[in-house]
Amino acid sequence: MLLLGAGGLALLLVAAGTLQADWPLARGNTAMTGATMQALPHPLHERWQFRTGDAIEGPPAIADGRAYVASLDKHLYALELETGKLLWKTRLGPLKSSPTVHQGRIYIGDLDGQFYCLDADKGEVLWRFAADGEIHAAANVHNDRIIFGAHDSRLYCLDKNGKKVWTVQIDGPINAAAPIDGDLAFATGCSDGVVHIIDLRVGKEVGTIALGGETVSIPAVVAGRLYVTMISNQVVAADVRKREKIWAFEPPRRAMPFYSSPAVAANLVVAGSRDRKVYALDGATGKRIWDFAAEGQVDASPVIAGDKVYVGCLSRDGHFYVLDLKTGAKLQEILLESPVGSSAAIGPECLLVGTDRGVLYCLGRK
Repeated sequence: MLLLGAGGLALLLVAAGTLQADWPLARGNTAMTGATMQALPHPLHERWQFRTGDAIEGPPAIADGRAYVASLDKHLYALELETGKLLWKTRLGPLKSSPTVHQGRIYIGDLDGQFYCLDADKGEVLWRFAADGEIHAAANVHNDRIIFGAHDSRLYCLDKNGKKVWTVQIDGPINAAAPIDGDLAFATGCSDGVVHIIDLRVGKEVGTIALGGETVSIPAVVAGRLYVTMISNQVVAADVRKREKIWAFEPPRRAMPFYSSPAVAANLVVAGSRDRKVYALDGATGKRIWDFAAEGQVDASPVIAGDKVYVGCLSRDGHFYVLDLKTGAKLQEILLESPVGSSAAIGPECLLVGTDRGVLYCLGRK
């Protein structure tokens, strides 16, 4: 049974949408926690695989019995979740981002700076919007408005018809999705070492949090705290209300950059590092609770489902791990035959994860 550290955390996780059977956003919910209380079958077995024409760098989205996956081969694919059968594919541009599904529509940007809205049933492009830079970041949703950042150092807000509502300029290209807490979004630029707090109602910056280093990962917001990993070798926690850093963790030996976004549940912050380890930290203090040594660098962002952690690494053989959330013990190891740089997505009774070779795997009950 999953151990919930703080009494109110379970209620907060429900409010954040982490009990849902679908995974419609890059990190599962608008707070970008990368976690769900929904448990998966154990052990995992391969149910199907689907091959695209190039690497899958962003996690797929899961909604209404379908999987949506983007590939660097310039196509967005819709698959039947139960069987992996191709339902449609649409050519867009080179895609590193993850699709976002909301009210029967899919939102995604490409490396040509085009941001698209597609019909989820047919794959038809409903509208497109041109940013002034590459789009690596996945979109988020606030009151039916679409929020995303681009390499032109702007956070955009569009309405459901693709009309620009506002933009906010920050210092540095935006590589990561902005988590949302209430009416606030938290945008990070990789070069300025600052979290920009944006009031989504008016499109104005209302504060900043100095991180003390550079980041390219997606932050997570839980219970008034923001957690983010740093390419300057740290994991940082900040108080959202006080707008100040609370703690910073840096591995004592061989510290290397964190490109992996954190997953947060049960008062634990779990993230992977290029030092080939996955770390679990106490959310309140930053104290290391456990670490796990992988076969390769861990750029993929862990996800938490129930009492287990799921994460791949950049080993040649594509090691993918199931770990015990409480102890870090290895419960299962699966070889996916190619480095895994993408995060997984959790669906009903299954998990989806893509590889650098462009293969999407569905793992679940035998």
